Amino acid sequence: MQKSPIFRMVLLIWPFVLLDAGICFARTTASLSVEELVTLNRVRSVHLSPAGEHIAYRLTAPRGLSSDAGQPAIELYVIDLQGRPTANYTGALQIGAVAWSTDGERLLFTGRKRGDHSTGIYSLSPGDGAVSEIYLSERAIEAIYPSPDGAWIAYLAAAPKSVARSQLGARDFDVVVFEEDIPDTKVWLLNTETGVSQRQHLAGSTSSLAWRPDSKTYAVSQAPTGTADDDELARDLVVVDPADSQFQKRMGLVGKLSHFAWSPDGKQLAYIGGEDAADPNPGRLFVIEIDSGKPVSLLADYPGQVEDFHWLDNERIGYIGSRGVWTEYAIASSNQSSLQSPAPDGGPILRSLSAGSDVVVAVADTPDHPPEVYRLELNEEPQRLTFSNPGLAKKELAKQSVVRFKARDGLDLEAILVHPITTNGPALSPLIVFAHSGPESHYANGWLTSYHTPAQSLAAEGYLLAFPNYRGSTGRGVDYSKLSQNDPAGGEFDDLVDTKTHLVDAGMADAKRTGIAGFSYGGYAAMWGATALTEHFSAAVALAGMSNYVSNFGSTDIPNEWFQVHSLAWPWDDWQGLLQHSPIYYAAETQTPLLIANGDGDRRYHPSQSLEMYRHIKLRSETPVRLVVYPGEGHGISNTQAQIDYALRLVRWMNHYLQGAGGTPPPFEVHQRSTFDETGQ
Repeated sequence: MQKSPIFRMVLLIWPFVLLDAGICFARTTASLSVEELVTLNRVRSVHLSPAGEHIAYRLTAPRGLSSDAGQPAIELYVIDLQGRPTANYTGALQIGAVAWSTDGERLLFTGRKRGDHSTGIYSLSPGDGAVSEIYLSERAIEAIYPSPDGAWIAYLAAAPKSVARSQLGARDFDVVVFEEDIPDTKVWLLNTETGVSQRQHLAGSTSSLAWRPDSKTYAVSQAPTGTADDDELARDLVVVDPADSQFQKRMGLVGKLSHFAWSPDGKQLAYIGGEDAADPNPGRLFVIEIDSGKPVSLLADYPGQVEDFHWLDNERIGYIGSRGVWTEYAIASSNQSSLQSPAPDGGPILRSLSAGSDVVVAVADTPDHPPEVYRLELNEEPQRLTFSNPGLAKKELAKQSVVRFKARDGLDLEAILVHPITTNGPALSPLIVFAHSGPESHYANGWLTSYHTPAQSLAAEGYLLAFPNYRGSTGRGVDYSKLSQNDPAGGEFDDLVDTKTHLVDAGMADAKRTGIAGFSYGGYAAMWGATALTEHFSAAVALAGMSNYVSNFGSTDIPNEWFQVHSLAWPWDDWQGLLQHSPIYYAAETQTPLLIANGDGDRRYHPSQSLEMYRHIKLRSETPVRLVVYPGEGHGISNTQAQIDYALRLVRWMNHYLQGAGGTPPPFEVHQRSTFDETGQ
């Protein structure tokens, strides 16, 4: 298969600022403060009109502490192909799903008011920005899909509550029946002429939908139930006749499933899926003939992971691929075998794309800015179209680089380094190793700063930050992503120590002032670093991590996924073996001060995992430990004020134990400063 040249992503400096939607930083400090980095705007998704004339995008816009420190606003903007703004919606509604009408005359979007479960479908004119309501649903609408003929708007929403459940709610009383009362997501069809909505009676729970080009059928991603385990492992592609809600054809897919789309002639479905049932992440590109029903892998030996794609014509598919710490945009063909291209080495990191007739746009970020909108064209340098944080131009940002080295067993490893902005003269830099979540994910050499990885603020404090892609990471092919299976906390976390060793041996980092931090599976790594690997780390911070491999099977919402693509063993097959892969097992040995944080509604790693770690260290050692619980938060933190609180605690914990007095933990209170001036601007 012949590929087009890979797009080498190059940041273009435009002579004008297109959208002044960003935070106006009141302080003039050279580097980003924690409050500033948390409240940066980020492009969330991009949507190109069918004719390629307009680009719509959603923007996540956190509010400063003196304004609204709750959930960030989600705003909607429309620009032309040169990046000039044509319309926007920044009103009282939180923007949800976005889709263009087939004729491109209207931008359809869903919105709801804060705290309201009902959702409306609205229409925005890209010319004058006029907004009108099309339909108001009593249920929260998750996604919308206009039919190609314009007759229907399919949307996804939860099945209605039973009469008994509704009566309980009417009496201001409710009860949770664990997992049994998780509502299935159903397909609804809204008649665009009559305004009447009707439910499609499909068995199971739907997560995504794509209309066939003739509008006579649609394909859905269907799972038996709405549980997280089924969502992860049991999704199949199904073709449905909307006239009678009957399944016309099941594809019989095995493994994880992601994005899918029809070919222009409606004869093929392309999808991103797992190579097999044990593939940790969907990252292979397949095409399936609807008549024959046999999937064909277009990039069978691809040494990376396919992230997103679109059909160019009935044979060619343009796709985003992650290759190590970089990304590429390339072309695959459904009737030719693939040819490998050189690995990409530079440019913005492509996250998702949208395509029209002859135009491709993408969400992308670089070490210099969070996600923005880019325009892609073959054989041309990509153009950055949005500048959502103009204040960043006034900030000094840390240098970022990529290092490659070998693990102790000879495996090739990669890590991204964020270098210190300030240094203490000739002294070696204190080091913090950030372990990514998943483990079926990876770090790319783009914007690495977030509330749980406050890299730019830490660099300003003099730290060297390392973001390694340890074995089990994605982006280097399926075999690499499987290297950590049946070996939790083994070679994968030894790779984190080997990252430290490489930087120490290179004369870049101080071996005695090294910390470790992470979120989710990275939180597990941080707890492991603080206990089983305590001699290597002088401070640790774990957000929403796992401390007990055995009890996690009984408390997580994905026990089957955990078995199938991670442990490959059940606790009852080897109780002692899995216990020895648990940080609590080594709690008595820890000498690493550990800060633990979690949301009280976390279902992935139940808050009890954090409590177990805290309690074991308190009972079995004299080592400093602190547990912070965020009410109303799930797996991770979404509230802006809570994000700032966590980031401040992380920075202060590291400062105290890697550059400060150490000993007794710092005070448990933190002080948050507003990112806004007195006028709230």
